[in-house]
Amino acid sequence: MADDAKKKDTEAAIVEKPGEGAGEQQQVRITLDDAGLDAAYSNFCRVTGTPEEIIVDFALNPSPYSRQDQTIKVGQRIVMNQFTAKRLFAALQQTIMRHEQNFGVIELNVQRRLSPDAQKK
Repeated sequence: MADDAKKKDTEAAIVEKPGEGAGEQQQVRITLDDAGLDAAYSNFCRVTGTPEEIIVDFALNPSPYSRQDQTIKVGQRIVMNQFTAKRLFAALQQTIMRHEQNFGVIELNVQRRLSPDAQKK
């Protein structure tokens, strides 16, 4: 586990060349150092924004199926510009699509997941 904490991931990314012609891109190598990373689990998120940025709050909802009013403490807030948000959206969309191709559609409706009739459809 200690080795995992010091692991560095390297991946290629396509980036636009600053100051070059519009749309010109090049591939660069980006190394991610996750030493000292604070990992957290979230089963709740809220997305808000302004014309300049997107704000994503992550939290743990200990009673996700409660029908009563509750207060959920936000654990992490990520603020990013619209360009980074769109890249994140594309990456998440591609990841979910691959998952569903391998394991089946992710059903968001809890009632359909719990209903025996839903498995027949």
